[in-house]
Amino acid sequence: MELNVAGRSVLVLDGNETVVPTIAGLLRENAKVTVGAPTVCAAIEDLARRGLVDWVPEHADESAHEMVLRSVPREAPPSRPASAGRVTLVGAGPGDPGLITVAGRAAIESADVVVADRLAPWEAIGWAKPGVEVIDVSKIPYGRSTSQDEINRVLIEHARAGRHVVRLKGGDSFVFGRGFEEVQACAAAGVPTTVVPGVTSSVAGPGLGGIPVTHRGLVQGFTVVSGHVPPGHPDSTLDYAALARSGTTLVVLMGVRTLPAIVEALIEGGLDEETPCALVADASLPSQRVVRSTLRDAAADAAASGIGAPAVAVVGHVAALEP
Repeated sequence: MELNVAGRSVLVLDGNETVVPTIAGLLRENAKVTVGAPTVCAAIEDLARRGLVDWVPEHADESAHEMVLRSVPREAPPSRPASAGRVTLVGAGPGDPGLITVAGRAAIESADVVVADRLAPWEAIGWAKPGVEVIDVSKIPYGRSTSQDEINRVLIEHARAGRHVVRLKGGDSFVFGRGFEEVQACAAAGVPTTVVPGVTSSVAGPGLGGIPVTHRGLVQGFTVVSGHVPPGHPDSTLDYAALARSGTTLVVLMGVRTLPAIVEALIEGGLDEETPCALVADASLPSQRVVRSTLRDAAADAAASGIGAPAVAVVGHVAALEP
């Protein structure tokens, strides 16, 4: 490689694709680069063909395997009008606002509207700028509930009005959170969406309670299911006998009310009634509690301890591990 920095020119006569980053840096400084090394030429042509570089051959002499490169600006993606709105789905984690990701906090700080769930940490809304509009769309079991259609309407209406709408949801938006339904609704309405994943309580809940969902030499996987409807219910699609035979840790979300029926179905499916079981309630919050039991006694012990939603049930040998 021959350099003539004073004249802002570079002549590359040998080398391989490893010199391409150096060439890119020189071109960004408006240097003129002439390449005569066949291997380097081939690498550059491949990058240019795939649109991965901000420069193109200005002149190429195929017989001499030589090309002169010049910088060109990439075509910028079309920008949205300043008034264009958008929706950001932010997974808020298991409850402690400190477990919201950095990207999630940044979204909240830039929001014009926050549409929040019951399980979202309301302290996090304090990060929003003054004047932010907060809309409570909680779904309370057997109580006040906002329909999914109404939530979709609210998101679309505010985004179409040119606002940045943050949809703040407990856990992760795509783990029993109906987040993808909201993405689909926004897409159908032409509203751009961004998804910021959250720390899912299916893993964080057990972990905060000192229970790993996997452990080397003990279990090689875990299965997460929703217990919002009991076994045998017309809306249940779960095969509890298969779950009982899976050999994985079973993590049940939204299953406090249906736990007695779930326990019965698992035992009927062949799972040993002495299998360790644990319940973690209010994971990550000051009110967090952990009740360790067996599959046979889990429902009774949960009731006796006053365990209520939100709680995560863990069934498997990992539930007997102590930190």
